[in-house]
Amino acid sequence: MTNVTEARRKANGLRTGSDSRMARFVLAVGAIVVLVLLFRLFTNFDVFPESWDVGLADPIDRARRWLINNQTSHWLYTVFLNPITDAIDWGIRRLESVLRWFPWYSYPLFTGVGLWWARGRVAGALGLASVTLIGVIDLWEESFATLALMGVSVLISMVIGIPLGIAAWRSDAVARVVRPTLDAMQTMPGFVYLIPFVLLFGVGRVPALISTVIFALAPVVRLTEVGLRTVPQVTVEASEMFGATERQTLRLVRLPQARPAIFAGMNQTTMLAMSMVVIAAFIGAGGLGQVVLRAMQSIEVGKASEAGIAIVIMAIVLDRFSTGIATADPGRDAQAIKWLTLVVAAVGIVGGLLGHNAFPESLNWQFAPYVDDATDWARDNLYDIGGSGIGTGPFSDFVTLEFVTPLRELLASDIPWPAMIGIGVVLGLWARGIRLAIGIGAALFAIGFLGMWALSMDTLAQTIVGVAITLIIGLPVGIMSSHNDLLRTALKPVLDFFQTIPSFVLLVPVITLFHVGRIPGIIASVIYALPAAVHYTDLGLRRVPDEIHEAAESFGATRSQRLRRVEMPLAAPELMVAVNQVIMLILAMVVIAGLVGGGGLGLEAVRGLRRSDAVGRGFEAGIAIVLLASILDRLTRAIADRLRPPAAV
Repeated sequence: MTNVTEARRKANGLRTGSDSRMARFVLAVGAIVVLVLLFRLFTNFDVFPESWDVGLADPIDRARRWLINNQTSHWLYTVFLNPITDAIDWGIRRLESVLRWFPWYSYPLFTGVGLWWARGRVAGALGLASVTLIGVIDLWEESFATLALMGVSVLISMVIGIPLGIAAWRSDAVARVVRPTLDAMQTMPGFVYLIPFVLLFGVGRVPALISTVIFALAPVVRLTEVGLRTVPQVTVEASEMFGATERQTLRLVRLPQARPAIFAGMNQTTMLAMSMVVIAAFIGAGGLGQVVLRAMQSIEVGKASEAGIAIVIMAIVLDRFSTGIATADPGRDAQAIKWLTLVVAAVGIVGGLLGHNAFPESLNWQFAPYVDDATDWARDNLYDIGGSGIGTGPFSDFVTLEFVTPLRELLASDIPWPAMIGIGVVLGLWARGIRLAIGIGAALFAIGFLGMWALSMDTLAQTIVGVAITLIIGLPVGIMSSHNDLLRTALKPVLDFFQTIPSFVLLVPVITLFHVGRIPGIIASVIYALPAAVHYTDLGLRRVPDEIHEAAESFGATRSQRLRRVEMPLAAPELMVAVNQVIMLILAMVVIAGLVGGGGLGLEAVRGLRRSDAVGRGFEAGIAIVLLASILDRLTRAIADRLRPPAAV
């Protein structure tokens, strides 16, 4: 009875706090509307002045030309950059040659036995069959190139990330520098990392690897620090009682205790590195990403699907392995790991000496032709069904003409640029205070000074439409999943597949059905971001305490009233995290969609990677993407904190 009474008190406090926050939100919206009307009535500032463009592209292009002309003579290259390039390239080539030396059947065997140990017999059988499938669809050689690039990337990330995490744990001063840096690194879309390194290193696997390391570094640093901070103090004191030095305690007690967190960081780093596989193909990284890129350029849906499935298989196998290692009991599983390693090593060495390296051509079989036939049928029959105005084509035109184009014009010109900056400042002031407001205002001015205002508003419009569609679909599905365990179980493999498949692969079938333009990018981005919306909605609603449900029922609330007035407000922090993650994923995907006619900042960034005379412009677009992503990220996080129920603070 006491628990229910306390829950009633919390529910009443929640409703009061929610009403107060809503009133402040209405005032903020009113201030924004007044601000826009004033600028429309008394000013003529529609488009950000071109004369204010600082012209950053020209000096960057000049610097690029100078770097190209001095690659063989200047000390920057001969002493620093060229040795780094040679060492990284040697490491990738050496690992790839080692991987190719082992017999082909050792990889399915190792995967099957390893997943059997980590996940059970069914996982082992699926792992063996899945890895064999990569060879069957004739992508064995490309997989080695991808695995070598990713393996060296993860190794370098661990070598840098673990010591950096230890340093952040030891020193609060280091932590204060590292944490915001990692926040910024995780905010930027992966595509953006390629541009500065193309400027320094040109194209090839080396800039791709460096970009991947930076993109994937954050999780291992964060989780190493978290793991060390959560080591029980009793264990440390026992070590010190036995006379262990601080270094011995770190090596023999703290790091082993933090092993699950460190391996979880390695898992996340590996997944982020895999997500860069296709993007890195833009600058000549090769491997499976190159297959996907070529298939996308020639609209070969079947070939892109085969390469995408190979990447998904590789990602899932690595994920399951690293998760199994992270959760393994060292005392119980050490012997099993030892025998597993010895058996597979023996099979691999014997097979390598016998020369069974290449996957047998007699086992090759492609399903690409069947996928192409199905796609051709869908394109011919679904674009405009019987000339009735119903189909993918009319739908694309409707969304473009009724939503995307009006919203782009509204943001780019109908709302004057000073009012747009004012809107950002007011929202920042309401969400967190003066510091965020100043930061948003400065970032928006910087976008204008780069000459990227119109393109940024175009990208923002596509992002808003994509986020709206994702939430319209994802929130109801997440709500249903939170109330139905069977539905949640059924959705899990589907959502895992969408989260794992490379974003570029999603573009290919969508292009076929909707042709090039902004809509294919938006639809692909919705599919890419949908799992985050469903997952966080489900998670937030499931975390609502049972006593809160009982209190709402005791007040006579119906199921819909309980959901609307109790569960959703209590789950507001997780729901805003869902919005934050959806925005970041949509923005990253909309940028990539510049490849297929999406326009905006993505198109400029792609041109900067592909044309040597457009590197400067691409660099400006990359900075604008980072600024836009930072604004949206900080603002949604601040709103999440603002909407947090008082009882949960």
